[in-house]
Amino acid sequence: MKSANEMGIFNGNVLVSQNDKVIYKASFGFSDASKTTPLTDEYKFHLGSITKEFSAVALLQLEEQGKLKLSDPVSRFIPELPGWAHEVAIKDLLQYTSGIPNVNWKKIQNDKDIFNDLLLIDQLSFKPGTDYDYNNNNLFLRQFIIERIAGIPFKTYAEKFIFQPLKMNSTLMTPFENGKNIARGFNNQAVPDRAELPITGGTYTTSLDLLKWANSLHSGKVISKNSLYELGQRFHISESQSALGNARFDNKNLKEHSHDGRAGSFEALLFSDVENKITVILLSNNYNGKLSDISEAIQAILKNSPFKKLQK
Repeated sequence: MKSANEMGIFNGNVLVSQNDKVIYKASFGFSDASKTTPLTDEYKFHLGSITKEFSAVALLQLEEQGKLKLSDPVSRFIPELPGWAHEVAIKDLLQYTSGIPNVNWKKIQNDKDIFNDLLLIDQLSFKPGTDYDYNNNNLFLRQFIIERIAGIPFKTYAEKFIFQPLKMNSTLMTPFENGKNIARGFNNQAVPDRAELPITGGTYTTSLDLLKWANSLHSGKVISKNSLYELGQRFHISESQSALGNARFDNKNLKEHSHDGRAGSFEALLFSDVENKITVILLSNNYNGKLSDISEAIQAILKNSPFKKLQK
């Protein structure tokens, strides 16, 4: 980890857990582009796409309560959407097989803009369930459905039914103001990221809180084993992702869970070898695209295997 930092390919926090114990936890580099404040393990980082797990789990919690079925059409919960909402099932939103075109980011400033843009979509890119397109309109529709069913904003739902019960006390969901110990993204030219739009759903958390999430998810504290298996299913092409990123099962038992994320200059990686009780968490506010290499080297070290020397 020191060499990764010295080489300029890692600025962030790392945590390694084995047999339910944190065996390594460290911070490298700085909290923002000014490079004056060193990171500590109290800093929160944007999780990028790992955030998508929270809305997915929320939908499965609601399914367990009998408030929806994964086969339900989106129109059941948001009837004012155009005709395509009769064809798209909740399962399609989880597996990115809805055919809904991507968010028109040029005219999006907030949640209301996203919803209004969905109202203007007149046709799908493909018949739901027949192809795969990983885009954020699937995520935002999940959140809108949760809000309709629960009767509260999605952010409130996540705080009340996910973060608080799991004691993820350092976790914040956007939009928020004046959060403490928030890492700020910056690129390799020390240019800070632009301010984030006030859109619901982006999650900032610490390495310890992300470990709480992974452990709770894998042990059945958040949703049942069967629901977890449902979330791990994906479309049948090789590059597709499930709602959990990449999950490997054996007889419905979760063996491996890997998910990465990127938002601006933030990058995050969660890797769990559930069978061998190993979890590696890497959170960075300075994108270099090397988290997979670092994670693989850490896993090899834990197994006393040779590992690839990190390169810039």
